[in-house]
Amino acid sequence: MPDNHNIVRVSGVTKKFQLGKLEVEALKGINLKILVGHYISIMGPSGSGKSTLFNMIGGLDKPTTGKVFIDEVDIAQLDAYELAWLRCRKIGYIFQTFNLIQVMTALENVTLPMIFAGMNNDEAVEKGIGLLDLVGLGDRFQHKPSELSGGQQQRVAVARALANDPAIILADEPTGNLDLSTGEEIIALLKNLSQERKVTVISATHDFKMLNVSDQVVWIRDGRVDKIENREELSISLGTIEERE
Repeated sequence: MPDNHNIVRVSGVTKKFQLGKLEVEALKGINLKILVGHYISIMGPSGSGKSTLFNMIGGLDKPTTGKVFIDEVDIAQLDAYELAWLRCRKIGYIFQTFNLIQVMTALENVTLPMIFAGMNNDEAVEKGIGLLDLVGLGDRFQHKPSELSGGQQQRVAVARALANDPAIILADEPTGNLDLSTGEEIIALLKNLSQERKVTVISATHDFKMLNVSDQVVWIRDGRVDKIENREELSISLGTIEERE
């Protein structure tokens, strides 16, 4: 797949919510293109619309108007089965709260998406152990989430996101519940995956450490794209960044 291929294309997307008698316009005409294999950070103040945009890209919600394309497929046109297939095979999800199943071991959490995708158990176990090795938890595969630290749980979540070899990893505040050093480890891990596997990483985040590894930063403000900056254009100055927020 060529490097100039758009893995995600967002065209004229708006999103309105009804809160009682009040209509809230969370997105006000978003246009965005994301290249395959890039590490993208979506940043903006609380209430800016970045999480809503994130959910649109992940097929977790549908636009009021406009379209979202994954590999040039309009995901709003997919039926429930096709959308489930897309989420299972094309997209890996990482959440701030890890979202691991507490009664399952690390290995069982990682292999569950593979089983859903139809892989037989032996193959899933072998691949799952390999993915846990990849994220540095090969010796903890039998541990349940309650027996793991927050950083280890997020590593399990990263391994789970890779279960079906997705083209895109969507990471929603992946360092939000982690301490500074552990957060940096998770960011480095995601960056390496982006570079080595050509996985497109899209992160909705408040974490300014993401700027150092992002190929591009999409700044969202008041439901619109305020600015898109490439890595070489970024001014990594805390004062400048704080002014944006």
